[in-house]
Amino acid sequence: MSREQRGPNEKLGTVLALAGISNAGLARRVNDLGAQRGLTLRYDKTSVARWVAKGMVPQGAAPHLIAAAIGQKLGRPVPLHEIGLADADPAPEVGLAFPRDVGEAVRSATDLYRLDLAGRRAGGGIWQSLAGSFAVSAYATPASRWLITPADPSVEREAPHPAGGITAAAVTEHTRVGHSDVAKLREAAEDARRWDSKYGGGDWRSSMVPECLRVDAAPLLLASYSDEVGRALFGATAELTRLAGWMAFDTGQQEAAQRYYIQALRLARAAADVPLGGYVLASMSLQATYRGFADEGVDLAQAALERNRGLATARTMSFFRLVEARAHAKAGDGVAAAAALKSAEGWLERSREGDADPTWLGFYSYDRFCADAAECYRDLKAPREVRRFTEQALSRPTEEFVRSHGLRLVVSAVAELESGNLDAACAAGTRAVEVAGRISSARTTEYVRDLLHRLEPYGDEPRVMELRERARPLLVAPA
Repeated sequence: MSREQRGPNEKLGTVLALAGISNAGLARRVNDLGAQRGLTLRYDKTSVARWVAKGMVPQGAAPHLIAAAIGQKLGRPVPLHEIGLADADPAPEVGLAFPRDVGEAVRSATDLYRLDLAGRRAGGGIWQSLAGSFAVSAYATPASRWLITPADPSVEREAPHPAGGITAAAVTEHTRVGHSDVAKLREAAEDARRWDSKYGGGDWRSSMVPECLRVDAAPLLLASYSDEVGRALFGATAELTRLAGWMAFDTGQQEAAQRYYIQALRLARAAADVPLGGYVLASMSLQATYRGFADEGVDLAQAALERNRGLATARTMSFFRLVEARAHAKAGDGVAAAAALKSAEGWLERSREGDADPTWLGFYSYDRFCADAAECYRDLKAPREVRRFTEQALSRPTEEFVRSHGLRLVVSAVAELESGNLDAACAAGTRAVEVAGRISSARTTEYVRDLLHRLEPYGDEPRVMELRERARPLLVAPA
């Protein structure tokens, strides 16, 4: 279905020429992106010709997929207004801004929270239509602005007075945020972190985080608060927003995760919480690295490190260095990865029980260091080191971090396979599949899928056939 515009869409034609995409090429890209999200689209070069020459506007998810397809080729986000399709839906713009003004930052974040509600009411339609719109270049402006100014000078706010003759005193009493309000948000964040680690980002309890942001956090951001309370409010909301991004990342919604991360970084700046801002940058780095943008992953991790020198605790600095090592390893730079791992381990050894570590770093221990070190050496194709670190990472399995345990088992299986130990690889793979079946994590499923792909040369082996059969329900179930 399409509707007509007035005359040719010259903007779309110009951007297509700039990107070097033919009509047939754009149709193919749009169809492929739609297929990735379960949509059956049959556009062809004639369809694109109508969009350009006659100004026809495709309906549904198509405008967003067109923008995403062109954006992939250009290596940057492409807003709908740039291709003459701005009337379709403003959704692609939401959450990507990093405003300089605090008031605008509040508006940007709360707009995103409302968008997520609309997406869930439409059965995920908005995020589905944004499929493929992740662009690592969207992190450039937020990271640079945070590096230049990691803290706003003041966040004190007086909410506008409602109409109806209500006195100023009544308004202040009704809309003034206190420390107890902030404490509730921090408690919600702590609960969400536990559920996410144990059940995965797709668990129904984890989906309550966007609801908490919309129902609880947004009204507080729009209310009145002192500078002191406001800083705490922005910090708690930044934690929840980063969590929403992490859960979206874990369930494969990369476009949603990116928007949450950008808003979380902006809120951390308003909180004047530099370590928390670094933590958001580290999350961005992990996503960029996972998506295949390792160089940008290094930059984001190093930004977190540089701004936090002399500010963050030793354990926090260790984690930032570990994230940097992950990016170096994915880029194939073994020397830089080894140096970052050595530094991460050194910082961790300097940490002490009484250090003022942030609560959001509670997951990070020597076990986690070993698990990520193993993944670094997996990417560097050093199975002996993978086995060494994986054995330490798996030495103390815990019910608290179920997803992490499953990921470690897959990494262990890959190391055994690359060492020529098919039996051990299948045994670890079987245990990983059992763990993956207990959680809702697209990322864990992808790890299992990668393991099965590596086992394809041994597809006729009974052990491999049995593992594949065990994994079948996991791979065909919706993520």
